[in-house]
Amino acid sequence: MTFKVGITGGIGSGKSTVAQVFSTLGVPVYYADDAAKHIMNVNPEVKQAIVGIFGEDVYEGGTLQRKVLSSKVFNDKNKLAQLNAIVHPATIRFGNEWLARQTYPYAIKEAALLFETGTAAQLNFIIGVYAPDALRIHRVMERDNVSRELVKQRMEKQIQEQIKMRLCDAVIVNNDQEMVIPQVLALHEQLLERAKAKDQTT
Repeated sequence: MTFKVGITGGIGSGKSTVAQVFSTLGVPVYYADDAAKHIMNVNPEVKQAIVGIFGEDVYEGGTLQRKVLSSKVFNDKNKLAQLNAIVHPATIRFGNEWLARQTYPYAIKEAALLFETGTAAQLNFIIGVYAPDALRIHRVMERDNVSRELVKQRMEKQIQEQIKMRLCDAVIVNNDQEMVIPQVLALHEQLLERAKAKDQTT
């Protein structure tokens, strides 16, 4: 059975970039955000549940209108919780099915909410990607062309970064000063060894 690894971090930490480095090494990577977008567009039960709560206008021609949906949930905790209750279980189930098909010694699940959704408990090893708050804010402002205040609001919806990093088994620092690739290479070797050791005990 494939050794299951998670990569997590707050918005703007660069977790997807780190995951892509692992991918270039041949490691299979599951991107939870991309999977969730896909599921919301193709899964009929999920689509029906979303329309039932948020209205027909969140889809146009069968395609999810992300800006419309975002406008309905962003400042409404109850609506956001309802959306998560629909999408997270389907995304986790899809991810577990994907993990079960992998044959590489280890596979990675990249997601911002590994701890918040309880997914972390299903994984063998968690990697945190850390960057200082100021740098994360700058990255997201540049990437999404949004205001500092909007980025801060998004950050407040996630577990505090220092707490999240303490929950992880290893941390990669992505602060534009320390090189990421050597950190990934060192962890890659460690994970191959751990996967091999786990294989020998099962």
